[in-house]
Amino acid sequence: MIKVHRVVVLASHGVYPFDLGIPHRVFGAADGRYEVVTCTIDGHPVRTNADFSITVDHGPEALRTADTVIIAPFHTGNPSRQTSVDLAQVLAYVAPGTRIVSTCTGAFVLAAAGLLDGHRATTHWHATGLFREWYPQVELDPNVLFVDEGDVLTSAGAAAGIDVCLHLVRKDHGSEIANRVARTCVVPPWRDGGQAQYIEHPVPDATANDTSAARQWALQNLHKPLTLSDLAEQANMSLRTFARRFNEEVGLSPGRWLIQQRVDRARQLLESTDLPVDEIAGQVGFAGGTSLREHLHAAIGVTPLAYRRTFRGAPATSRAAAADARRDGQARRPRP
Repeated sequence: MIKVHRVVVLASHGVYPFDLGIPHRVFGAADGRYEVVTCTIDGHPVRTNADFSITVDHGPEALRTADTVIIAPFHTGNPSRQTSVDLAQVLAYVAPGTRIVSTCTGAFVLAAAGLLDGHRATTHWHATGLFREWYPQVELDPNVLFVDEGDVLTSAGAAAGIDVCLHLVRKDHGSEIANRVARTCVVPPWRDGGQAQYIEHPVPDATANDTSAARQWALQNLHKPLTLSDLAEQANMSLRTFARRFNEEVGLSPGRWLIQQRVDRARQLLESTDLPVDEIAGQVGFAGGTSLREHLHAAIGVTPLAYRRTFRGAPATSRAAAADARRDGQARRPRP
Protein backbone atom coordinates (compact mmCIF):
# COMPACT_ATOMS: atom_id res chain seq x y z
CA MET A 1 0.00 0.00 0.00
CA ILE A 2 1.35 3.43 -0.98
CA LYS A 3 1.88 5.84 1.92
CA VAL A 4 0.35 9.15 0.89
CA HIS A 5 2.74 12.09 1.28
CA ARG A 6 0.99 15.28 2.39
CA VAL A 7 2.10 18.50 0.68
CA VAL A 8 0.86 21.78 2.15
CA VAL A 9 1.23 24.90 -0.02
CA LEU A 10 1.31 28.29 1.73
CA ALA A 11 -0.27 31.12 -0.29
CA SER A 12 -0.03 34.81 0.53
CA HIS A 13 -1.37 38.06 -0.88
CA GLY A 14 0.10 38.78 -4.30
CA VAL A 15 0.56 35.07 -5.05
CA TYR A 16 1.17 34.08 -8.67
CA PRO A 17 -1.71 31.79 -9.76
CA PHE A 18 0.47 29.85 -12.22
CA ASP A 19 3.08 29.02 -9.59
CA LEU A 20 0.45 28.25 -6.95
CA GLY A 21 -1.09 25.60 -9.18
CA ILE A 22 2.17 23.79 -10.00
CA PRO A 23 2.32 21.51 -6.92
CA HIS A 24 -1.27 20.39 -7.43
CA ARG A 25 -0.65 19.65 -11.11
CA VAL A 26 2.66 17.82 -10.72
CA PHE A 27 2.06 15.88 -7.51
CA GLY A 28 -1.53 15.22 -8.54
CA ALA A 29 -0.21 13.27 -11.54
CA ALA A 30 1.70 10.81 -9.32
CA ASP A 31 -1.09 8.22 -9.07
CA GLY A 32 -2.25 9.00 -5.55
CA ARG A 33 1.19 9.13 -3.95
CA TYR A 34 0.64 12.70 -2.76
CA GLU A 35 -2.13 14.74 -1.22
CA VAL A 36 -1.89 18.49 -1.82
CA VAL A 37 -3.73 21.13 0.22
CA THR A 38 -3.43 24.91 0.22
CA CYS A 39 -3.46 27.20 3.22
CA THR A 40 -3.01 30.87 4.08
CA ILE A 41 -1.66 32.56 7.20
CA ASP A 42 -5.19 33.16 8.54
CA GLY A 43 -7.46 30.89 6.48
CA HIS A 44 -8.92 33.89 4.63
CA PRO A 45 -8.92 34.46 0.85
CA VAL A 46 -5.82 35.99 -0.71
CA ARG A 47 -5.47 38.40 -3.59
CA THR A 48 -3.41 37.14 -6.49
CA ASN A 49 -1.22 39.29 -8.70
CA ALA A 50 -3.92 38.83 -11.36
CA ASP A 51 -7.44 40.27 -11.39
CA PHE A 52 -8.98 37.73 -9.00
CA SER A 53 -8.69 36.41 -5.46
CA ILE A 54 -8.46 32.80 -4.26
CA THR A 55 -10.47 31.21 -1.47
CA VAL A 56 -8.84 28.35 0.42
CA ASP A 57 -10.18 25.81 2.90
CA HIS A 58 -7.28 25.75 5.35
CA GLY A 59 -5.54 28.06 7.77
CA PRO A 60 -1.96 27.81 9.09
CA GLU A 61 -2.81 24.81 11.27
CA ALA A 62 -2.59 22.69 8.09
CA LEU A 63 1.18 23.21 8.19
CA ARG A 64 1.36 20.96 11.27
CA THR A 65 0.19 18.00 9.17
CA ALA A 66 2.66 18.44 6.31
CA ASP A 67 5.35 16.05 5.15
CA THR A 68 6.45 18.76 2.72
CA VAL A 69 5.69 22.49 2.89
CA ILE A 70 5.89 24.61 -0.26
CA ILE A 71 6.07 28.41 -0.02
CA ALA A 72 4.38 29.79 -3.11
CA PRO A 73 5.86 32.98 -4.62
CA PHE A 74 4.36 36.43 -4.37
CA HIS A 75 4.73 39.67 -6.31
CA THR A 76 7.63 41.85 -5.18
CA GLY A 77 6.78 44.93 -7.23
CA ASN A 78 6.51 46.97 -4.00
CA PRO A 79 8.96 45.06 -1.81
CA SER A 80 8.56 45.01 1.93
CA ARG A 81 10.71 42.93 4.27
CA GLN A 82 7.80 42.77 6.69
CA THR A 83 5.82 40.61 4.24
CA SER A 84 8.51 37.94 4.35
CA VAL A 85 8.85 38.25 8.12
CA ASP A 86 5.09 37.81 8.65
CA LEU A 87 5.05 34.70 6.49
CA ALA A 88 8.19 33.35 8.15
CA GLN A 89 6.50 33.55 11.55
CA VAL A 90 3.80 31.15 10.32
CA LEU A 91 6.48 28.52 9.77
CA ALA A 92 6.44 28.00 13.54
CA TYR A 93 3.52 25.65 12.82
CA VAL A 94 5.81 23.37 10.79
CA ALA A 95 7.02 20.26 12.66
CA PRO A 96 10.80 19.75 12.97
CA GLY A 97 12.21 17.58 10.18
CA THR A 98 9.54 18.59 7.67
CA ARG A 99 10.84 19.18 4.16
CA ILE A 100 10.42 22.86 3.20
CA VAL A 101 10.51 24.11 -0.38
CA SER A 102 10.27 27.59 -1.84
CA THR A 103 9.48 28.45 -5.42
CA CYS A 104 10.59 31.73 -6.98
CA THR A 105 10.29 34.61 -4.47
CA GLY A 106 9.18 32.20 -1.75
CA ALA A 107 12.91 32.03 -0.97
CA PHE A 108 12.54 35.45 0.71
CA VAL A 109 10.35 33.77 3.34
CA LEU A 110 12.85 30.99 4.03
CA ALA A 111 15.63 33.58 4.27
CA ALA A 112 13.59 35.70 6.69
CA ALA A 113 13.11 32.60 8.84
CA GLY A 114 16.88 32.03 8.93
CA LEU A 115 16.56 28.66 7.18
CA LEU A 116 18.97 29.65 4.41
CA ASP A 117 21.72 31.23 6.52
CA GLY A 118 25.08 29.92 5.36
CA HIS A 119 23.43 27.73 2.74
CA ARG A 120 23.22 27.79 -1.02
CA ALA A 121 19.88 28.90 -2.46
CA THR A 122 18.26 30.41 -5.53
CA THR A 123 15.31 32.58 -6.50
CA HIS A 124 14.04 34.30 -9.63
CA TRP A 125 16.99 35.93 -11.37
CA HIS A 126 15.13 39.24 -11.53
CA ALA A 127 14.96 39.39 -7.71
CA THR A 128 18.59 38.50 -7.01
CA GLY A 129 19.74 42.09 -6.39
CA LEU A 130 17.11 42.69 -3.73
CA PHE A 131 17.65 39.26 -2.19
CA ARG A 132 21.41 39.83 -1.84
CA GLU A 133 20.79 43.25 -0.32
CA TRP A 134 18.43 41.86 2.33
CA TYR A 135 20.09 38.50 2.99
CA PRO A 136 23.86 38.69 2.36
CA GLN A 137 24.37 35.70 4.67
CA VAL A 138 22.81 33.38 2.07
CA GLU A 139 24.97 31.90 -0.70
CA LEU A 140 22.71 32.87 -3.61
CA ASP A 141 23.18 31.13 -6.95
CA PRO A 142 21.08 32.86 -9.63
CA ASN A 143 22.21 30.52 -12.42
CA VAL A 144 20.42 27.30 -11.46
CA LEU A 145 16.83 26.11 -11.73
CA PHE A 146 16.75 24.77 -8.18
CA VAL A 147 18.97 23.99 -5.20
CA ASP A 148 18.55 20.89 -3.03
CA GLU A 149 20.06 21.30 0.44
CA GLY A 150 18.40 18.20 1.87
CA ASP A 151 15.33 19.20 3.88
CA VAL A 152 15.35 22.73 2.44
CA LEU A 153 15.02 23.35 -1.31
CA THR A 154 14.68 26.55 -3.33
CA SER A 155 13.79 27.02 -6.97
CA ALA A 156 14.04 29.78 -9.52
CA GLY A 157 11.07 31.57 -11.02
CA ALA A 158 7.85 30.44 -12.66
CA ALA A 159 8.33 27.15 -14.57
CA ALA A 160 11.30 26.23 -12.38
CA GLY A 161 8.65 25.27 -9.83
CA ILE A 162 7.83 22.39 -12.16
CA ASP A 163 11.49 21.36 -12.20
CA VAL A 164 11.79 21.25 -8.41
CA CYS A 165 8.48 19.38 -7.98
CA LEU A 166 9.55 16.77 -10.54
CA HIS A 167 12.88 16.53 -8.70
CA LEU A 168 10.99 15.79 -5.48
CA VAL A 169 8.94 13.07 -7.18
CA ARG A 170 12.14 11.58 -8.55
CA LYS A 171 13.80 11.81 -5.15
CA ASP A 172 10.82 10.16 -3.45
CA HIS A 173 9.89 7.52 -6.01
CA GLY A 174 12.58 7.24 -8.70
CA SER A 175 12.93 8.32 -12.31
CA GLU A 176 10.30 5.96 -13.75
CA ILE A 177 7.50 7.60 -11.76
CA ALA A 178 8.92 11.10 -12.32
CA ASN A 179 9.13 10.50 -16.07
CA ARG A 180 5.53 9.27 -16.08
CA VAL A 181 4.43 12.40 -14.21
CA ALA A 182 6.37 14.59 -16.66
CA ARG A 183 4.66 12.91 -19.63
CA THR A 184 1.25 13.43 -18.04
CA CYS A 185 2.04 17.11 -17.51
CA VAL A 186 3.55 17.38 -21.03
CA VAL A 187 6.85 18.76 -19.75
CA PRO A 188 10.44 17.50 -20.00
CA PRO A 189 11.49 15.34 -17.02
CA TRP A 190 14.75 17.28 -16.80
CA ARG A 191 15.75 20.60 -18.36
CA ASP A 192 19.31 21.21 -19.49
CA GLY A 193 21.30 24.00 -17.92
CA GLY A 194 19.91 26.53 -15.46
CA GLN A 195 18.17 29.88 -15.42
CA ALA A 196 21.39 31.45 -16.67
CA GLN A 197 20.08 30.71 -20.14
CA TYR A 198 17.13 33.07 -19.48
CA ILE A 199 19.00 36.06 -18.06
CA GLU A 200 18.91 38.75 -20.71
CA HIS A 201 21.10 37.02 -23.25
CA PRO A 202 21.00 38.32 -26.82
CA VAL A 203 18.60 36.24 -28.89
CA PRO A 204 20.38 34.52 -31.82
CA ASP A 205 19.13 35.32 -35.29
CA ALA A 206 16.17 33.19 -36.28
CA THR A 207 17.95 32.19 -39.47
CA ALA A 208 21.11 31.05 -37.67
CA ASN A 209 21.89 27.42 -36.89
CA ASP A 210 21.42 26.19 -33.37
CA THR A 211 22.98 23.32 -31.46
CA SER A 212 19.86 21.22 -30.83
CA ALA A 213 20.65 18.69 -33.57
CA ALA A 214 24.16 18.21 -32.17
CA ARG A 215 22.74 17.68 -28.67
CA GLN A 216 20.28 15.12 -29.95
CA TRP A 217 23.06 13.31 -31.82
CA ALA A 218 25.20 13.33 -28.67
CA LEU A 219 22.41 11.77 -26.60
CA GLN A 220 22.19 8.95 -29.13
CA ASN A 221 25.96 8.42 -28.98
CA LEU A 222 26.80 8.87 -25.30
CA HIS A 223 28.66 5.56 -25.29
CA LYS A 224 31.29 7.05 -27.61
CA PRO A 225 34.26 9.24 -26.53
CA LEU A 226 32.71 12.45 -27.86
CA THR A 227 34.79 15.58 -28.32
CA LEU A 228 33.95 19.22 -28.86
CA SER A 229 35.08 18.81 -32.46
CA ASP A 230 32.59 15.97 -32.96
CA LEU A 231 29.73 18.12 -31.70
CA ALA A 232 30.78 21.19 -33.68
CA GLU A 233 30.99 19.07 -36.83
CA GLN A 234 27.42 17.85 -36.29
CA ALA A 235 26.28 21.48 -36.04
CA ASN A 236 28.43 22.51 -39.03
CA MET A 237 30.08 25.24 -36.96
CA SER A 238 33.58 26.24 -35.98
CA LEU A 239 34.69 25.21 -32.49
CA ARG A 240 34.52 28.77 -31.17
CA THR A 241 31.08 29.50 -32.65
CA PHE A 242 29.67 26.19 -31.45
CA ALA A 243 30.95 26.63 -27.89
CA ARG A 244 29.53 30.15 -27.71
CA ARG A 245 26.13 29.20 -29.13
CA PHE A 246 25.93 26.08 -26.98
CA ASN A 247 26.46 28.11 -23.82
CA GLU A 248 23.88 30.70 -24.94
CA GLU A 249 21.24 28.04 -25.58
CA VAL A 250 21.91 25.62 -22.72
CA GLY A 251 23.62 27.67 -20.01
CA LEU A 252 26.45 25.13 -19.72
CA SER A 253 29.65 24.40 -21.58
CA PRO A 254 29.49 21.37 -23.93
CA GLY A 255 31.83 19.42 -21.65
CA ARG A 256 29.78 20.02 -18.49
CA TRP A 257 26.58 19.23 -20.36
CA LEU A 258 27.98 15.92 -21.62
CA ILE A 259 28.99 14.89 -18.11
CA GLN A 260 25.53 15.82 -16.84
CA GLN A 261 23.84 13.72 -19.52
CA ARG A 262 26.10 10.75 -18.82
CA VAL A 263 25.45 10.93 -15.10
CA ASP A 264 21.70 11.20 -15.70
CA ARG A 265 21.73 8.19 -18.04
CA ALA A 266 23.79 6.24 -15.50
CA ARG A 267 21.28 7.08 -12.78
CA GLN A 268 18.45 5.74 -14.95
CA LEU A 269 20.33 2.49 -15.54
CA LEU A 270 21.16 2.15 -11.85
CA GLU A 271 17.49 2.56 -11.02
CA SER A 272 16.04 0.32 -13.73
CA THR A 273 18.64 -2.46 -14.30
CA ASP A 274 20.96 -4.81 -12.43
CA LEU A 275 23.88 -4.11 -14.77
CA PRO A 276 27.33 -3.95 -13.11
CA VAL A 277 28.71 -0.46 -12.60
CA ASP A 278 31.56 -1.02 -15.09
CA GLU A 279 29.08 -2.00 -17.80
CA ILE A 280 26.89 1.03 -17.08
CA ALA A 281 29.97 3.23 -17.28
CA GLY A 282 30.73 1.89 -20.74
CA GLN A 283 27.15 2.39 -21.94
CA VAL A 284 27.13 6.06 -20.92
CA GLY A 285 30.62 6.95 -22.13
CA PHE A 286 32.74 7.05 -18.98
CA ALA A 287 36.20 5.50 -19.12
CA GLY A 288 35.32 2.96 -16.44
CA GLY A 289 33.59 2.32 -13.16
CA THR A 290 36.03 4.51 -11.25
CA SER A 291 35.23 7.48 -13.48
CA LEU A 292 31.49 6.90 -13.07
CA ARG A 293 31.85 6.69 -9.30
CA GLU A 294 33.78 9.97 -9.18
CA HIS A 295 31.33 11.84 -11.39
CA LEU A 296 28.25 10.46 -9.63
CA HIS A 297 29.69 11.36 -6.23
CA ALA A 298 30.54 14.86 -7.47
CA ALA A 299 26.99 15.30 -8.80
CA ILE A 300 24.89 13.89 -5.94
CA GLY A 301 27.32 12.88 -3.20
CA VAL A 302 26.74 9.12 -3.17
CA THR A 303 28.28 5.98 -4.67
CA PRO A 304 26.52 3.93 -7.38
CA LEU A 305 25.73 1.15 -4.89
CA ALA A 306 24.22 3.58 -2.38
CA TYR A 307 22.19 5.21 -5.13
CA ARG A 308 20.93 1.86 -6.40
CA ARG A 309 19.95 0.76 -2.89
CA THR A 310 18.02 3.98 -2.37
CA PHE A 311 15.92 3.61 -5.52
CA ARG A 312 15.73 -0.16 -5.89
CA GLY A 313 16.12 -1.43 -2.36
CA ALA A 314 17.73 -4.65 -3.63
CA PRO A 315 20.63 -6.26 -1.76
CA ALA A 316 23.82 -7.19 -3.60
CA THR A 317 23.24 -10.86 -4.42
CA SER A 318 25.09 -11.46 -7.68
CA ARG A 319 28.84 -11.85 -8.02
CA ALA A 320 28.95 -8.65 -10.11
CA ALA A 321 26.95 -6.76 -7.48
CA ALA A 322 29.29 -7.99 -4.75
CA ALA A 323 32.27 -6.77 -6.78
CA ASP A 324 30.59 -3.38 -7.18
CA ALA A 325 30.10 -3.24 -3.41
CA ARG A 326 33.81 -3.84 -2.85
CA ARG A 327 34.75 -1.13 -5.34
CA ASP A 328 32.29 1.30 -3.73
CA GLY A 329 33.93 0.63 -0.38
CA GLN A 330 37.35 1.26 -1.86
CA ALA A 331 36.13 4.48 -3.48
CA ARG A 332 35.03 5.81 -0.08
CA ARG A 333 38.43 5.19 1.49
CA PRO A 334 40.92 8.08 1.30
CA ARG A 335 43.60 7.54 -1.27
CA PRO A 336 47.18 7.11 0.02
